[in-house]
Amino acid sequence: MFERFSEGARQVVTLARLEAERMGHPYVGTEHLLLGVLGRRPDPAAAVLVDAGLDQEAARRAVLRLLGGPGGEVDGQALAAIGIDLAAVREAVEANFGAGALDPAPGPSTNRRRGAIRFTDRAKKTLTLALQAAVGRGSRRLEAGDLLLGLLREGGGLAVRVVRDAGLDPAEVERDVEVALG
Repeated sequence: MFERFSEGARQVVTLARLEAERMGHPYVGTEHLLLGVLGRRPDPAAAVLVDAGLDQEAARRAVLRLLGGPGGEVDGQALAAIGIDLAAVREAVEANFGAGALDPAPGPSTNRRRGAIRFTDRAKKTLTLALQAAVGRGSRRLEAGDLLLGLLREGGGLAVRVVRDAGLDPAEVERDVEVALG
């Protein structure tokens, strides 16, 4: 599938993998693909988001706020549902073992060979939708903008939540990206 990716689209995927590793996430999700698109700042798709007020750093902060490192807010909500206060647990562990005792080790995991990071089901669906967007435009090459269209059309991933939380309308962003792609 990646043979149809333009150099810019390949860079988006590479940047997405690096973002996932930097955050300590053992997967590439829609949020990492969004950060990869935003990392291609001269790209017209990235420009649509930046011009609308969502740059890479703001998106990264939003992802970290929503997920953090391994676990993050999602696990905290699940534990709270069964009566476990994750903040209290973290406080107790850090009181006994030092500040940052639960933080992931910096850098990529040593038990995973480079490039073996997996794509989530939503990220895989995004890639399929991106390919469909490229074909729909009559292009044989998938561009970074097609990846953004795939993210927006997938609709349920964390990437769309970050876009919405930034005050943007995903449908409007989609239209603007289509215009930018021509």
